[in-house]
Amino acid sequence: MRNPTLAADQIKAIVAGSNFGTLFRISTFGESHGKALGVIVDGCPAGIAIDEDFISAELARRRPGQSSIVTQRKEADQAQILSGVFEGFSTGMPIAMVIFNADARSKDYSHIADKFRPSHADYTFHAKYGARDYRGGGRSSARETAARVAGGAIAKLFLQQYGIAIFAYTSQVGKLQLSKSYSEINRELIETNPVRCPDPEMAAEMEAYIKEVRKDGDTVGGVVSAVVQGCPPGLGEPVFDKLHADLAKAIMSINACKGFEYGSGFAGVSMRGSEHNDAFYQEGEEVKTRTNYSGGIQGGISNGMDIYFRAAFKPVATIVTDQESVNEAGESVTVSGKGRHDPCVVPRAVPIVEAMTALVLADHLLRQRASQK
Repeated sequence: MRNPTLAADQIKAIVAGSNFGTLFRISTFGESHGKALGVIVDGCPAGIAIDEDFISAELARRRPGQSSIVTQRKEADQAQILSGVFEGFSTGMPIAMVIFNADARSKDYSHIADKFRPSHADYTFHAKYGARDYRGGGRSSARETAARVAGGAIAKLFLQQYGIAIFAYTSQVGKLQLSKSYSEINRELIETNPVRCPDPEMAAEMEAYIKEVRKDGDTVGGVVSAVVQGCPPGLGEPVFDKLHADLAKAIMSINACKGFEYGSGFAGVSMRGSEHNDAFYQEGEEVKTRTNYSGGIQGGISNGMDIYFRAAFKPVATIVTDQESVNEAGESVTVSGKGRHDPCVVPRAVPIVEAMTALVLADHLLRQRASQK
């Protein structure tokens, strides 16, 4: 890694962008090939039962090496809690967790020490900072998301106290698309296959296709669908901090995510207002809607119905085929794909999408509670 003299504004930029949330906040740290990754969760109320087995299970869903269709890097991804938990409960103090790297192979990246890999963050990091960690992408690597999943697990444990449940699943890989809506699937089937698709037949097709793509030395993208159930009405702010806007920011911050739509999304443009409007009705003490094209959010505020959205992920940028590029000196070079990578990021993105969703909802739930005091 080069060590040029950096201007003061560049030094400030280097430490920015690793914090998320207003009241329920996380700060993440660490690089793909550094000693460890970690997260500090600040704002978690005291008295929340912190289930370490649950945190481990969430990390296991994201970890590398879990099946034949993901990167074969071997990491246990066990989070060590350093602070903020006493006798199994949160103390209200910052919860610090660290995840040590065990299977980094930095030599796999020595061939691109001064080369910019197509569609990676190599060039943009170099342009912004004048320096970059080329070992697996450093901070730009999706390995960073392990810290988010650990923090999201704490958020999920907090949300469970309010009956809020979040689940996501793979609904598309390449051109293979699950035709069922979220209300038609059996969520118990999501974790029964490595693709995390709740339809066994479609999951088998997707898995076979991912293996075919990997054999060709290529990659493929897909879509993760996510659902929030039990969210009370009133979460979100009416102007810049709309709930769906914060969800979009959270999901779009995940590596390789290229698109976000909630509710009817882009399909809604083909409908008339008379078709698209969600009619209200009263059921006991609750106000509900007969349809849910709004995706559980209206005016930027949750309305108590299910929140659902879709996130599109591009094909992983690392491919085996030689590609044309340039190096730091501006010379034309050939970049050869080496190292370990996912042929399709979508199966491992599912728990990351859930984690980021949980962080947004936990934050807005605390903000709503604070506004009512």
